[in-house]
Amino acid sequence: MSAPVTMPHVMPTYGRLPIALSHGVGAHVWDTEGRRYLDGLSGIAVNTLGHAHPTFVAALQDQVGKMIHCCNYYQVPLQEELASMLVARSGLTNVFFCNSGLEANEAALKIARKYGHDKGIARAEVVVFEKAFHGRSIATLSATGNPKVHAGFEPLVEGFVRVPLNDIAAIEEVARTRPNVTAVFLEVIQGEGGINPARAEYLQAVRRICDEQGWLLMLDEVQCGIGRTGKWFAHQWAGILPDVMPLAKGLGSGVPIGAVVCGPKAAEVLKPGNHGTTFGGNPLAMRAGVETLKIMEAEGLMANAAAVGEHLMAALRRELAGEAGVVEIRGQGLMIGIELDRPCGVILNRALDAGLLLSVTADKVVRLLPPLIFTTAQADELVAILVPLIRQFLAEPVPA
Repeated sequence: MSAPVTMPHVMPTYGRLPIALSHGVGAHVWDTEGRRYLDGLSGIAVNTLGHAHPTFVAALQDQVGKMIHCCNYYQVPLQEELASMLVARSGLTNVFFCNSGLEANEAALKIARKYGHDKGIARAEVVVFEKAFHGRSIATLSATGNPKVHAGFEPLVEGFVRVPLNDIAAIEEVARTRPNVTAVFLEVIQGEGGINPARAEYLQAVRRICDEQGWLLMLDEVQCGIGRTGKWFAHQWAGILPDVMPLAKGLGSGVPIGAVVCGPKAAEVLKPGNHGTTFGGNPLAMRAGVETLKIMEAEGLMANAAAVGEHLMAALRRELAGEAGVVEIRGQGLMIGIELDRPCGVILNRALDAGLLLSVTADKVVRLLPPLIFTTAQADELVAILVPLIRQFLAEPVPA
């Protein structure tokens, strides 16, 4: 492996791996030393179209030559176009654009509080979940269910009620005992928490309780949305509609973008002056979103995500069947987690040495988020690289 990349003037907020990427084509990337890697991470579910997609590149080049940014004092036609596309695909009604998943989640939390205030609830509460991750701002890290993310940033923002995922009795107890609750906020598939899906029947039950209680159902689709599971949005497998849906990551195929898509209960909660953004909804990001959705449809990438994801999951389960130390292989579409029985962070570097980009999250889960252009041949290549690494790791003595 090449020597560690030194960045003496960059704040040390990341434990970086010792390579620097220079360029990519499709599902492969190259480092500055000329070494090729299979991209099983897609920038953490961001590079929906892979790298250097020719249609996408041409569209962005065209937009850069016209206008990159204008402020929200003015109408932005590309905002209207992308909003219409998201509304049509979600069944919801209105969209606010921002720059990231964190910002989208922050806006959702503001909607939940303002919704409560409008109903006369002065100290609104939001139900959140164990192992959740919603961002690293003070509010979103407070909503996050990871003590490591909280550490050093206390006191946390108040107004969150935390419950286990897929435990409907816990939600029913909240409904009986917490009169200030205004919303339930959850990831349909927890990403950073270890690829933990909310069951379809659970989502349906939470939707019912929210309707009965007059709460907003807010579904964080930042990582699992935009076709990654084989439908536009992961909650669509459960046949429900949320009231608020934050999006980001894959929506811009690498260009920073965030969106909050709302239904009728939430669409008009925020009024002029309640919320805003300088860069959110800029023409370049909007063009990236529009072209991403168009290319996904033209190339059948949702169906591809479902089919290749099923192929990849089956191959991993087949090759790792009976392997002591493999707890579970789970996920949907091209969002897959392999949970092991011990911390496995070393696999990150070993995969890099073997020419594969991936992630280890929640200490024990190997996370795979390849681009939606992934092929079955590339899925087989990934399995051929990864399975021996996992077997070798599990054969090693467990550290005392």
